[in-house]
Amino acid sequence: MTISAAFVLFAVLWFLLLFIALPLKLKTQSELGKIIDGTPLSAPENPQVKKKMIWVSLITLILWVPICLVIMSGVISITDLDLYGRLR
Repeated sequence: MTISAAFVLFAVLWFLLLFIALPLKLKTQSELGKIIDGTPLSAPENPQVKKKMIWVSLITLILWVPICLVIMSGVISITDLDLYGRLR
């Protein structure tokens, strides 16, 4: 695994987890009754993006390290994932 492949794997995992975490524990303005003029009722009141980004970074790191170790050790190779026998 090259360094650029490791960075791409980290970025893909990070964004995947970020898009999963963004809607969690979200309170809308209509739920809290604090509607600001010019915004939709479904606009978040306090999305806590910084907190979620920190948590996503920690969880990504925890998942990324073992995945990289498995890929670099050769336990699972691309031929193991070749279901149709095209890479032999």
